Amino acid sequence: MATAPYNYSYIFKYIIIGDMGVGKSCLLHQFTEKKFMADCPHTIGVEFGTRIMEVSGQKIKLQIWDTAGQERFRAVTRSYYRGAAGALMVYDITRRSTYNHLSSWLTDARNLTNPNTVIILIGNKADLEAQRDVTYEEAKQFAEENGLLFLEASAKTGDNVEDAFLEAAKKIYQNIQDGSLDLNAAESGVQHKPSAPQGGRLTSEPQPQREGCGC
Repeated sequence: MATAPYNYSYIFKYIIIGDMGVGKSCLLHQFTEKKFMADCPHTIGVEFGTRIMEVSGQKIKLQIWDTAGQERFRAVTRSYYRGAAGALMVYDITRRSTYNHLSSWLTDARNLTNPNTVIILIGNKADLEAQRDVTYEEAKQFAEENGLLFLEASAKTGDNVEDAFLEAAKKIYQNIQDGSLDLNAAESGVQHKPSAPQGGRLTSEPQPQREGCGC
């Protein structure tokens, strides 16, 4: 076990949003466990994962909330947007409908997170090039028009999965360094090195719902 209670300097809260079946949980599992879940069940409510990464010589713990994509869970998952430092907005490059719904997801993200939340657009299932239904160029243009970071990735092969989480973390850390992100603001989604060992959790954080919501 570690001799010190903490071996990281910051906690960044992330959320993963997007339609059902785009591979949000698979991206999280690939990132935290470095494994692909071939038969990934649909998330009910919210799932949770953590991992420590290094950015500019600083160890940063990512607390990642993977939200359900089904419309009937939107009321539950919207509560997790608050106080997110980063958001991964995911679509499936083989299903245009998931791309067409991005504007709705982005509206939620803009309305429910703080103005400095870093949003990265992820085109998942890039390994299925033969079934592509959304071009790289149009998604890149959408990202540029809306001030988003953008990557295509594959939760199956692991390609660009690490970079998706890392690029967002780099931008958040840059915002801390240039003063555009106020760490004292409750909504910043960033916590600087916790002062007391409370299990490394952000205070006042909602807990994952592992049961059905009764919808």
